[in-house]
Amino acid sequence: MHASAGVRAWLTIYLKGLAMGAADSVPGVSGGTIALISGIYERLIDALTALDPRVLQQVPDLDSPDGRRRFVAELQRMDVVFLVVLGLGVATSIVTISRVVHVALEIARPQTFAFFFGLIAASAVVLYDQLSLETPLQIGAAVTGFLLAFFVTGISNGTGFGHALPLVFVAGAVAISAMVLPGISGAFLLILFGQYEYLTGVLTDLVDGLLAFGADDLLSNVVVVATFGCGAVLGLFTVAHAVNWALEEYREATIAFLVSLMVGSLRLPVVEVVSGVDATALAGVTTALGAALVGAVAVLLLDYYTEDLSTVAA
Repeated sequence: MHASAGVRAWLTIYLKGLAMGAADSVPGVSGGTIALISGIYERLIDALTALDPRVLQQVPDLDSPDGRRRFVAELQRMDVVFLVVLGLGVATSIVTISRVVHVALEIARPQTFAFFFGLIAASAVVLYDQLSLETPLQIGAAVTGFLLAFFVTGISNGTGFGHALPLVFVAGAVAISAMVLPGISGAFLLILFGQYEYLTGVLTDLVDGLLAFGADDLLSNVVVVATFGCGAVLGLFTVAHAVNWALEEYREATIAFLVSLMVGSLRLPVVEVVSGVDATALAGVTTALGAALVGAVAVLLLDYYTEDLSTVAA
């Protein structure tokens, strides 16, 4: 019975990881929000901030029973098994959902970006209750966030960033911060960096190549995904901690920056929709508006059925 209960507990964590991965695969919905709703947010934050790479210094001592006990005790203290099981769920979902999104971008690009617009805009509205613009610092943070996103999305929309490995690395480091930010999604941050569509395509091609037991571009795709993963690992020890610090020390200004960042980033989906939909074609306009409405309603319903969104990293 005890073993069975343990398996069920870890299966539950895996399923919650699936839900988090599904959320972070689309811009506007946050895996951190799902962690709040499913009751694992505090455990996730505690585990992430407890990670200490210095535990690897104990690896040479694993040849002794005492060394192994100390090593296992450290892993348990950092709740590493929880992170691994949750991470497997997140990864499974991202691989699956990213394929769907990549296909959607290929066959219905304007409508997909309209859906993204609805997700991001509604997320900004949800977080608006947390917004305070009462001090010069808060106002400056809001203006900075909006202008930064507005200009960065303009560059990324024009492919000015490109997809060099250093940029993919930085994108991974920044996107991982979405795990500790209810309301901000990793996919949204990748759109901001102009890497979202590129990385969903790379991941799809990588999975196809692995299933086909090899492909001409398999190695290059592995390098890209590994680079992103290394950036994400670094982000766990840098960006995630920096974001936590900013929220603890300058919560109002940080939230003002983040909400304005989302509003400014709406430039990209608007440009994509306008350039891809014929304004004189009623069907195209209607489907784009419908997709945006669906995205907005999804976020608003999520907010309606939980009060956890009102406690952003509090």
